[in-house]
Amino acid sequence: MSLLVARIIAGVITLSLIVNATVGWAQSRAPSFVRDAETEAIIRRIALPIFEAAGLSPSAVQVFLINDRQINAFVAGGQRIFFFTGLLLRAQNLNQVAGVLAHETGHIAGGHLIRSEEAIRQATALQIAGMLLGIAAAAAGGGGAGMGMLMGGQSMAERSFLAFSRTQESSADQAAIGYLTRAGESPQGLVEFLRILGTEESVMVGRQDPYLRSHPVSNERIAALESRVALGRAKDPGRDKVLNDEFKRVQAKLFAFTEPLVQTLRRYPLSDTSIPARYARAVGYYRVADLNRAVPEIDSLLKDEPQNPYFLELKGQMFLETGRVADAEPPLTEAVRLAPHEPLLQLLLGQVLVEKGDRASLDRAVDALKQVAAREPENPDAWRLLSQAYGRQDKIGEASAAAAEWYYQAGDNKGARLQAERAIRLLPQGSPGWMRANDIANDLSNQRDDKKN
Repeated sequence: MSLLVARIIAGVITLSLIVNATVGWAQSRAPSFVRDAETEAIIRRIALPIFEAAGLSPSAVQVFLINDRQINAFVAGGQRIFFFTGLLLRAQNLNQVAGVLAHETGHIAGGHLIRSEEAIRQATALQIAGMLLGIAAAAAGGGGAGMGMLMGGQSMAERSFLAFSRTQESSADQAAIGYLTRAGESPQGLVEFLRILGTEESVMVGRQDPYLRSHPVSNERIAALESRVALGRAKDPGRDKVLNDEFKRVQAKLFAFTEPLVQTLRRYPLSDTSIPARYARAVGYYRVADLNRAVPEIDSLLKDEPQNPYFLELKGQMFLETGRVADAEPPLTEAVRLAPHEPLLQLLLGQVLVEKGDRASLDRAVDALKQVAAREPENPDAWRLLSQAYGRQDKIGEASAAAAEWYYQAGDNKGARLQAERAIRLLPQGSPGWMRANDIANDLSNQRDDKKN
């Protein structure tokens, strides 16, 4: 009986994998998120007009980057879009990324997440009904018939859901073309990317990239898109050469950060003096702590573009992570001056200033890290470093309040409660830190009461 229940549960999980191929991936390993100011900035630039064209508030939609070489993108948890690094590396130009982004935006605007949940429930009901009939037949001695009913139930359920899924995909495709056209982007990029993936349709399911399993590609789907794009007289996908050149740099950086140095040098040999190649080699050498080769590469880039904040960021990061804190401060200070609204640049500068530890540096660190925390209140690293900065200033109450936030955002309820209670005792009643610490303490207390009930 327990084995039978296990088979039913396995069948339900199989159905869930059809709606979202990321489920099995998420269950098999914890996601590793990538935070990179340059990559996030270029995605924001392409996403902003698409979100506006879809009638979505750009500030309400979040885009996350997951470090995984598989080709995948999906929508989950409300207005959240997840991209795998593998998809960004596989795309041939930024217009193709815009196409995928617009398609996923179509799922959000179309309310497909809610509808998918209902489709899973309906398909799962069909599957379980078939299983129960099969169980009854097997119990009556009809083993072969019972297995046929079990398989039939699963087949019916899968056909039911896949029909629903393909309807959603078509709807999201058509919506994407409208968003891209209104945003001034070419819809051709979506067609191109689907053609790339279409060559893999015949690959066994277990070897396919997850995007194909959750976004089935067919000749009919591509033909429908091509017809719509032709009618709309799509713009030239290479119209924004500057943006595409910047995307090639991001691809080179991502490749070098996610692949061994030998692979980086094979793709970007020393004979290649382009900016993406030098950028990739600088990252590759830095990752193996070979600053004798990394620094000249990044310096050559800064000679060409002295006001590029991301080249300056990489140089500062090189020095910081090899213990040369004093050398890290000037390039990072300049990077923040050039890109004052990039919280990740401020975070890195804040870390350098905290490690320097003198009074003036700590004052600057607190200022920078408070700005990061205001822009990204759910960033635990911002609160951790802010707590350290306050602690070194002997501002124990403020340090405890920031530590409470750090533990709270990191999911450490015990640590958050202890630090919040300490901050409440030390800070003036009614001060911002006191009020936030009080909120955290009350929220954790309510959570504990809910569990008891």
